[in-house]
Amino acid sequence: MAAYDYSRDATGAAGLAGRIGNVFVTGFAPVAADETPRSAGLFATLFGMVAEWNDARLTRKSLMALTDRELDDIGLTRADIPAIARRR
Repeated sequence: MAAYDYSRDATGAAGLAGRIGNVFVTGFAPVAADETPRSAGLFATLFGMVAEWNDARLTRKSLMALTDRELDDIGLTRADIPAIARRR
């Protein structure tokens, strides 16, 4: 004869322990939508820095691939490339 567990409801296999856990989790105030955790802000800052570095790298690489004549046609010299890559 098979035994069936009819006591499980929407909480699934966690049963009473799951319901007790939900009480503790929902007992704390939710984080406001305009507040981001510090780690998210740090990640966004680091991602932005890496993206800026990569943009500068690609710009520098593209300009270095041009000949001196092509650079002269657009009004640049090889000495201008680092400043342009840094956007200064």
